[in-house]
Amino acid sequence: MPSTWSERSPAPESLAAMARLPRACGRYELSFALCDRADATDRVMWTALARAATWRVMGDLDQAAAAFEDALRLDPANWSLYLDLADVRAEQGDFATAVGLVERGLAHAPHEVSLRAAGAAYRTRLSGSSDDLRALIVLAPELANITYRKLLIDYACAGTGLPRGLVAKARRIREN
Repeated sequence: MPSTWSERSPAPESLAAMARLPRACGRYELSFALCDRADATDRVMWTALARAATWRVMGDLDQAAAAFEDALRLDPANWSLYLDLADVRAEQGDFATAVGLVERGLAHAPHEVSLRAAGAAYRTRLSGSSDDLRALIVLAPELANITYRKLLIDYACAGTGLPRGLVAKARRIREN
C-alpha cells in the first residue's frame, strides 16, 4: 500500500523550504535536488531563492547572483531580493551595480531601513561621500542584524577620501 507522501507531489514552496536543512548540513547536492524537484512541479521565487542561498553558502557568487536574478524575474516587486542581489554584487566588489539594485528595491519599499542603510554604505564605498556615511551612521543603529550592520560599516569605511573623524564615529557605532 503506497504512503500518502509518495502519492502526492509536494508544493514547490515546501520543497524549497526543505532545501534549507541539507544546505545547513553541507549537503548541497541534496539541496539542489530538492530545488530541481520543485522546479519540475512549478517554477516559483522560493525555489530560485533556495538555489541562490545554496550557491552563496558554497562561495559561488556568480551562480548565486544568477539565481537571485532568476528569483527577481519570478517576483520583480520583492524588495528583499534586490537587497540580496545587491549584497552579492557588493561582495564581488561591484558597488555601482549594488547601488542600482538598492535603488530598484527602494522603489518597492522606500522606508525599509536595511535597503536605505545598504544604499548609504554602497554609495559611500563607491564615491567616498561623507553625506552618505552620515546617513549610514544615522541608520545603522536601526539595523536589527548586528553582523550586517558591521559589514555595511566596514564597506563604507573602506571608501576613499572620507574624513577620519567621521570614519571613527562610524566604527564606534560598529562596535556598539
